[in-house]
Amino acid sequence: MNKSVLVDCERMKYPNSGIANVCRSLVNGIEELKSDFDITFYGPEDELKKINSTHRILDTKPLHRFLPPKTSDYALIHVTHQLSKYFHKISRNQKKVVTLHDLNFLHDVSKSSKRKKYIRKVQQNIGNADAIVCISEFAKKDFLAQARLFKLKENISVEVVHNGLVFPELRIFQSETYGFLKSKKYLLSVGVLFPKKNQLVLLDFLAKTDLDLVLVASSSKPDYKNLFLDKIKELKLEKRVHIFENVEEKDKFFLLQNCEAYVHPSLAEGFGIPPIEAFYFGKPVFLSRLTSLPEIGGDLAFYFDDFSAENMVATYSDDMENFNKNRENLERKYRERALGFSYLHMAENYLNVYQKLLK
Repeated sequence: MNKSVLVDCERMKYPNSGIANVCRSLVNGIEELKSDFDITFYGPEDELKKINSTHRILDTKPLHRFLPPKTSDYALIHVTHQLSKYFHKISRNQKKVVTLHDLNFLHDVSKSSKRKKYIRKVQQNIGNADAIVCISEFAKKDFLAQARLFKLKENISVEVVHNGLVFPELRIFQSETYGFLKSKKYLLSVGVLFPKKNQLVLLDFLAKTDLDLVLVASSSKPDYKNLFLDKIKELKLEKRVHIFENVEEKDKFFLLQNCEAYVHPSLAEGFGIPPIEAFYFGKPVFLSRLTSLPEIGGDLAFYFDDFSAENMVATYSDDMENFNKNRENLERKYRERALGFSYLHMAENYLNVYQKLLK
């Protein structure tokens, strides 16, 4: 039986992004589990070689956008993102798996033309898929509710595989770039600076406290960023808000290790990796109650019931008091929850999906 599999890790060309993080974790997991699949990873060779993978690498080339690499010899192709620009066509006997992270574009205030464009992009990827893997139960529920918008294969499998992470060894992290923050009491938020991430509400909250805010963003929407920067000036928070872009992993771990708490008031999430990373470092996590976040935070996270500054301040004050009273016990539970999102468990689940399709 042909058990050759091509796993699309093209997004690793943006090494500080969330999807790149998930791809790295999947590669590490597949490497350690040593399955009997003949796996090739498609992605930037320089990034994949950092993992010391013993599997074959099909290096990405700019030309591949117009002249796709030869893939007819693979029995299965795994596309790791529903908006991928690659592997839209497969051979008649090939199987295809697509990871669906979210359909957030259907729920924001985008123009009808933008929604239609994204529906077309998703359709290009999932229209010939044999299995769709959603990264949370929420993402699966949302997809099934919206499935009428897409033309799918009959008897398509729709499954859930939570993202898994490779956590660093617990030690004291240092940072030459961000070391000055050790003397400050700051909240940390990680994520693209987009309207759906809702970071703007953190500024009114911040203005009613003596805390700093550190925002780590891998990218931003210009209009929302300008609105954010204008609000900082309006509230005279220039010295208390620190925005960093494309932060390396070791520096992100330093920021997580030294923050007072992690805040994530997002309006739309398919999963939510940063809150799990914050749990690993024993940090209290404050989330919205929307989309997938309660699934990720469970009963250990703290939640903002609304985004008025008064409510956020009261929630933060009460829950931090509770955290400080039970710090040792809660830190242990936080780490246990984080470790439940294992990269090995994620990789094993994907290998099981491959196995079912190729049996």
